[in-house]
Amino acid sequence: MTPKFTFFFAVLISINSLGQDYRWQQRVEYTMNIKMNTENHRLNGDQKLVYYNNSPDTLTKVYYHLYFNAFQPGSMMDVRSRNLPDPDRRVMDRISKLKDDEIGYQHIQSLKQDGKALSYKIEGTIMEVTLVKPLLPNSKTIFDMSFEAQVPVQIRRSGRNNKEGISYSMTQWYPKIAEYDFQGWHAYQYVAREFHEVWGDFDVKITIDPKFVIAGTGNLQNPQEIGHGYQKSGTTVKVSSENLTWHFQAKNVIDFAWTADPDYTHDIQQVPNGPTLHFFYQKNEKTAVTWKNMEPVAVKVFQHLNEHFGKYPFDTYSVIQGGDGGMEYPMCTLIMGEGSQAGLNGVMAHEVSHSWYQMALASNESLYAWMDEGYTDFASEEAMNTIFNEPINHAGNYSSYFSLVASGLQEPASQHSDHFTTNRAYGTAAYSMGAVFLHQLKYIMGTDNFYTGMKRYYNTWKMRHPEPNDFLRVMEKTSNMQLHWYYRYWIQTTKRIDYGINLVVEKDGNTMIELQRVGEFPMPIDLLVKYKDGSEELIYIPLNEMMGSKPKENSTKRTELTSWPWVNPTYTLSFQTKVDKIESIEIDPSLRMADINRKNNKVVVAEISPYKDPTK
Repeated sequence: MTPKFTFFFAVLISINSLGQDYRWQQRVEYTMNIKMNTENHRLNGDQKLVYYNNSPDTLTKVYYHLYFNAFQPGSMMDVRSRNLPDPDRRVMDRISKLKDDEIGYQHIQSLKQDGKALSYKIEGTIMEVTLVKPLLPNSKTIFDMSFEAQVPVQIRRSGRNNKEGISYSMTQWYPKIAEYDFQGWHAYQYVAREFHEVWGDFDVKITIDPKFVIAGTGNLQNPQEIGHGYQKSGTTVKVSSENLTWHFQAKNVIDFAWTADPDYTHDIQQVPNGPTLHFFYQKNEKTAVTWKNMEPVAVKVFQHLNEHFGKYPFDTYSVIQGGDGGMEYPMCTLIMGEGSQAGLNGVMAHEVSHSWYQMALASNESLYAWMDEGYTDFASEEAMNTIFNEPINHAGNYSSYFSLVASGLQEPASQHSDHFTTNRAYGTAAYSMGAVFLHQLKYIMGTDNFYTGMKRYYNTWKMRHPEPNDFLRVMEKTSNMQLHWYYRYWIQTTKRIDYGINLVVEKDGNTMIELQRVGEFPMPIDLLVKYKDGSEELIYIPLNEMMGSKPKENSTKRTELTSWPWVNPTYTLSFQTKVDKIESIEIDPSLRMADINRKNNKVVVAEISPYKDPTK
């Protein structure tokens, strides 16, 4: 092969690689040995971190998150909470009132890179580390760290002795290296909302008083030494009276969380062709019945999600009483244990669904919370509605969106989660608007295309960090449509959908209908015409920006018209039917468009008689 041809061949390979559906991502391997002192609520830890720089960049610094530092008076999380117009009721001013033995902290006692001491500086919850040796592309380095941490009184997610009496909710509990990707470092100060984390493996040993039961991420490696229902039936357990060391391993996850309590009951359920489910809770008059009733529901939730959105990627999952409200972690969730049956079922289903949308599809939830919380809300609601034979309409999420619009507090969903002006605007954008984004996409693409695309998205991007464009490209390929216009309007602006029926008249024996785009947000239109003889016809008007049409969704007769250019404020159609043969005309009969004013969406023809020709 000549040098000239070799160069051409190399360039060709490079160009072809750009078209492949691939993006590099960093990788970590954590090995941690933890000793937990349950008397003073402090832990000492040794951490070995093998860090793989798979990027094309040479790194001269790395950043660590020290999340426990947020639980100190005067922290950014404290100040933010006390200055929001609608602070989280679980936080309020509670951090500002913590005493020295109640605060959280993570103190670094030593830190080395490949055996050489490192210099670092800490500001709030971020530690900036200057490397002694630059980390070249496609190479690895080893960080060895010793640290001490004090577990704060439970305020938000992490902590000890929460209001339900769970001893330890150990989340965001270890110094954690920040994510570095094609956008650079994501070293955000922690002010209570979302996360972005590195894929990797965890090998964690936790030594603690033997009266405590531990639950969390990963698979227990020494069940015969632990007992508490982990061991196989009939296996002899050798439990020491001294402190016990629990050994967990988790492969290809983005985090490691655990809880500990001396009063946990441990139940087990098996998902057919799926994971083993573990349930840890304090069994009492507030939980005994509700948790037992919830367990078979959890099995059905896994079955539904496996069937409709992709197969759960691990062999185990734990539902754990702990934390506040509910919070997702790899292979487990921490939820409130008390309360109503419906509430317990609902929070379980939501957090379980996060195993698809964040623990398998690990989008940057700090930047794209709607891809995390919104998709999770969508999937969990569809699972629960199916299980309990309820309509799948996401009405609650639509209602939340409409309420926010009416309040005047709406902000674009595209901004960083921590920077919304109000908790209400953030919550509605992340949860409700994210769910409505998908339900409207079902309207745009067609139901069958939508679910095919959701599975394709999962199978294409699981165990990676998908971006909004990655999702949209999968759905575009599935639907053979252009969809970025929809994303830009719904996520990047606060423009609203509002369509109306402006005019219905008869001319020369034909019916003329004029539709109006009142709002700034263009959409394709389903227009249902009901006739007095009981028959129905769906008039489908694509939006020209889509460059395509959705398939017929049901057995109703459908007539497709020419597309509606998005710049046109009105659209006129005519068909060979006298007006007096029509019962009603309705825009979007499936109620999937988030139309902010549905009063102008339907016309009952008898109410607009007599009919006049507007041209005379």
